[in-house]
This record gives sequence, C-alpha cells and structure tokens, in this order.
Amino acid sequence: MTTESPRWFKSSFSENGGQCIEVATNLVTPHGVVPVRDSKNLAGPVLNVAAASFASFVAGAKAGEFGAV
Repeated sequence: MTTESPRWFKSSFSENGGQCIEVATNLVTPHGVVPVRDSKNLAGPVLNVAAASFASFVAGAKAGEFGAV
C-alpha cells in the first residue's frame, strides 16, 4: 500500500462485544485513503476507502441514515 505504516485505532464507542472495525487516519493527508480492517483479524485484509467517501459515510452514520442499531 504505502511505505508508511497505518496507525490503527478503534472508536471510544466500540464497547459492543468485539464487533468493531479499526481505521488508520494517518494516511488521509499523504495518500487520500482511510484503511479499514476487522479488529478481530489484525492480519486479515485491509479495505482502503477514499477519504472523501469515508467522510461521507461517517456523516451519514452520525445523521442516522443507516437505521437504528
């Protein structure tokens, strides 16, 4: 992906029994992507999402566009 290592983190709201994702926002500025991975499978695949698309997703989630949990 890049020569830089992603710095992974989970949301402080992720106390839901392990059904979490991790993101690495340190690659937004240099590469325009937000890597996303399953927090239970650290060696598993990484999905690189365009920064603008990830921002749109977060805005939609905050606005409740994806239904109640």
